[in-house]
Amino acid sequence: MILSASILDPHLGLIFWQFVIFGLLFFILTKYAWKPIMGALQEREQSIDDALALASKTRQEMQDLKSGNEKLIAEARAERDRVLKEAKEAGDAMIAQAKLDAQKAGSDEIEKARAAFTQERVNAVAALRKETANLSLEIAEKILRNQLSDRSAQEKLVSDLMADAKLN
Repeated sequence: MILSASILDPHLGLIFWQFVIFGLLFFILTKYAWKPIMGALQEREQSIDDALALASKTRQEMQDLKSGNEKLIAEARAERDRVLKEAKEAGDAMIAQAKLDAQKAGSDEIEKARAAFTQERVNAVAALRKETANLSLEIAEKILRNQLSDRSAQEKLVSDLMADAKLN
């Protein structure tokens, strides 16, 4: 029955050979497999670190770009506000200048109209005086013809004129 011993029973020979096989397997794995596995693990760890560093760097660049964009937007808004303010001021100045020009042109036209009216009035008064003088002369001529047709009326007129001349 000793021959029917189980493999699971620990015997000194079995333990020895297990240590020898384990040592040989350990030596082979250390010599040929351990370095490539560790190299691959270190490579993987390095690539993960590089990816994390790149992500961090990219995140920082995105933050910088975002703040740069916000700054550019703020500058663009300020420039827009400045341009709008200048345009409004220029428009107001143009409107004010146009009003002044219109007032000046209106004043000039009013002055021209007044001058023309004054000249027309002077001309009308002069024409009226001339016409009045002509009418007065015609009336006086007609009256004198009627009065001077007889001799006694002529003598009376001459004596009246002489009396007026002495009084002045």
